[in-house]
Amino acid sequence: MFTLAHLSDPHLPMPQARVVDLLGKRATGYFNWWRNRVQLHRPEALAGIVADIAAQKPDHIALTGDLVNISLPDEFARASTWLATLGGPDRVTIVPGNHDVYVATLWREGLGRWGAYMAGDGQPPATDFTVFPTVRRRGSVALVGLNSGAPKPPFFATGTLGDAQIAAAGKLLAELGREGLCRVVMIHHPPLTTESRFKRLTDAAAFQAMIRRVGCEIVLHGHNHRSEVARIAGPQGAIPVVGVTSASAAPESKYGRARYHLIGIARETAGWRITLDIRALKADGTGCEPDGRIVFNGGAPSALAA
Repeated sequence: MFTLAHLSDPHLPMPQARVVDLLGKRATGYFNWWRNRVQLHRPEALAGIVADIAAQKPDHIALTGDLVNISLPDEFARASTWLATLGGPDRVTIVPGNHDVYVATLWREGLGRWGAYMAGDGQPPATDFTVFPTVRRRGSVALVGLNSGAPKPPFFATGTLGDAQIAAAGKLLAELGREGLCRVVMIHHPPLTTESRFKRLTDAAAFQAMIRRVGCEIVLHGHNHRSEVARIAGPQGAIPVVGVTSASAAPESKYGRARYHLIGIARETAGWRITLDIRALKADGTGCEPDGRIVFNGGAPSALAA
């Protein structure tokens, strides 16, 4: 069995910023952090999640974005240091979130610092957004990374994939399907048409149309800061779309305690068995404990434990 740890939205602590750094949209995000979000995201909660992931020793780690908050250069530098504690680029795959692309930033000062974590197999560190979609093969599992992050106006947290990325992803997923691999799609925004207009993936319908044609086995996302399961249509049945709670969520926050998902993937005669174990931070912060299990067989949930 292949094990994959899925975490998202760590929202690492915000550094102090100069006034000159806060022109435009960054100003509203900076004020919102110190007024509200600093109470929702706790570094000690994230440390507990990371420690439990290390103890569980998964085969790979999937991180679906929002490492930073307002895309300050110093945030990216600090996140690079934190990433090294999570694992090396060979063990961790990242896709960007909307906060990682909060405003347009020079690649070398921003996402370029994580370029090795976003590159596909055998490729040099990513040098721009055209690297997406990416693919990393790990045994019989293929991780397909998509970028839904794009600078948006103030008060909008929407994401967009774009026609070119969706078309390229469709070709890639079709090829991986013919190879008989378990295709795990990573994206920050939930690719659902039911999300709020201020937070949605603007081309979710186009993404779903592509998936209906070529399929995949599971979609992993973040963004909503809560553990949730939805389904979209695939060529051979429903495909699970799974979101995870923020990995730094404070226990008393509106999201509840921090969580990550430990996903087991095993081949069966009829397809794939995917087991999703929810791991939640203990009340005393001394590690994590089981918080539910969902089992998917060919895209349909067959068991659910509270």
